[in-house]
Amino acid sequence: MTEPLVAVLDYGIGNLRSAQKGLEHVGADARLTADPAVVDVAAGVVLPGVGAYGRCLEELRLCGLDEVALEAATSGRPFLGICIGMQMLYEGSDESPGTEGLGLLGGRIRALPDSVRRPQMQWNRLEVIRDTPMLDGLDDAWVYFVHSFVADLTDDVVATCSYGGAMTAAVARDNVWATQFHPEKSGANGLRLLSNFVATLR
Repeated sequence: MTEPLVAVLDYGIGNLRSAQKGLEHVGADARLTADPAVVDVAAGVVLPGVGAYGRCLEELRLCGLDEVALEAATSGRPFLGICIGMQMLYEGSDESPGTEGLGLLGGRIRALPDSVRRPQMQWNRLEVIRDTPMLDGLDDAWVYFVHSFVADLTDDVVATCSYGGAMTAAVARDNVWATQFHPEKSGANGLRLLSNFVATLR
């Protein structure tokens, strides 16, 4: 069986190769790319991200990949946002008030509460609040987070974790999946999520 092609959007930020390697491990032909022609023929698209919200969006736009990402996410093909890649799908973030997000998901990114240490840099337990193929086999799973900002709790939220109260950990709407945690750094549980994603491509 031919491995499904997954385009991992390469806009020069962070360790994108770890996401690529994780996808390869679970059976995808994962390619780091900034080429819209490759993205256009990919069975699925992944938008990773680490660092600052505003800087990631700036680089994404400089590479011309903002419109490519939006087109992929609205095409009906499986799409996965990871960490800042998830946050960029929202309307905006308190981390970079003057920067518009991609606006694919309603809501905003807010700072974690003052009552907890920022960033959250630890393993935390998922609580699945809505069944979805994305999280098959992952209720109560431990996954790895590194972040100081988090998405509003909206109807798109499918899993939370507890950190100063319930916090958005994963969202899903139609073909678009996104995680605040890093599946590529979450061991077997993260590979399970990536495998769930790749399974939708076959």
